[in-house]
Amino acid sequence: MRIWGITGTNGKTTTTWILAAFIDAAPGRRCGYITTVEVFDGKDRYYTGYTTPPLARLKEIYAAMAANGCTDCVMEVSSHAIHQDRVGFGTVTTFAGGAFTNLSEDHLDYHRTMEEYFRVKLSFAARIAEGAHVAAGGAAGRRDFPPFVVCLDGGYAAEMLEAVGRLPLNVLPVSNRSPRFDLAELPLVGDYNRSNVLTAAALAEAAGVPHALIQRTIPTLTPRWGRLERIANPRVKAEVFVDFAHTPDGLEKVLAAARQFCRGRLWVVFGAGGDRDPMKRPLMGAACARLADRVVVTSDNPRSEDPLKIIDDILKGMGDARDVTVEPDRRRAIGRALAEAAAGDVVIIAGKGHETTQEIAGVKHPFDDREVARAFGM
Repeated sequence: MRIWGITGTNGKTTTTWILAAFIDAAPGRRCGYITTVEVFDGKDRYYTGYTTPPLARLKEIYAAMAANGCTDCVMEVSSHAIHQDRVGFGTVTTFAGGAFTNLSEDHLDYHRTMEEYFRVKLSFAARIAEGAHVAAGGAAGRRDFPPFVVCLDGGYAAEMLEAVGRLPLNVLPVSNRSPRFDLAELPLVGDYNRSNVLTAAALAEAAGVPHALIQRTIPTLTPRWGRLERIANPRVKAEVFVDFAHTPDGLEKVLAAARQFCRGRLWVVFGAGGDRDPMKRPLMGAACARLADRVVVTSDNPRSEDPLKIIDDILKGMGDARDVTVEPDRRRAIGRALAEAAAGDVVIIAGKGHETTQEIAGVKHPFDDREVARAFGM
């Protein structure tokens, strides 16, 4: 079974799922996947609670995939998993190739600096390169080496491209500015999703999936798992979407995408997680104040922190922005936006996406943004 890894700050889940769809479309191929949201082992789908599961659990998943006839596995590889070697590089997991989506402000409570965060992501490419047992200068040159796709549309792209160019990898740069596939019929909106598709397509082609088959699969890709997922509620005048965006860069991208089809005011309901990377909170606030017309600041998963303290950190980045409402209760915050938004408006409920609980004071309570939005007004 060949294993393909996707790393980066944003877009890992979507790129992983799309790459699996491309590989699965090829005759004789069956692809499992491991994502933040769901594992598919070739037979069953389930949630592990991790982006990249611990090593013992990973072994079990691999065994199930092999037993269920999977020829390939695509997985998200988090920076924590890379740093802690939770995948068992070279022993349990040997990657056939990989991809880098982007790098932006996140996880600095763990990595401390962006330089260290980047170094960890680069080490993932280096570990893939260790599997390159073909001598340089072979008949196919760099094409003999494991493929590694670098998306040029996100943060730290130039730095990553330069660094991996010094490794024994078949480096494949991609960009939405010069796509090698026709994305006119792509159902996923936003430039960032176009970048995700192109990243997955490049790696799929390197993995042996014919270009024409990838092209035929692109129109079948529809939003999933709280990734700009449209929520239908006939009692709400505005269009409503739930999205997992929980970083400054992620919020910028989803709001920019929504702006492309918003005919009225663009709303965003969001908060920031507690006990995690407080440095990004004012940056998230600044991004929303700059790009949205109406902002409702609320709680995400405050965990052990005071929700009002988290909100105050967010507000510090919003300056004198007008049309900002503070409502710490997330259910009421969502309700307020849905009640006040008018026809032609777009409401983005950001931060939790697929999550089905909200952690407050160390206790997890049932809470699904999608279900809250669907039930509004009942």
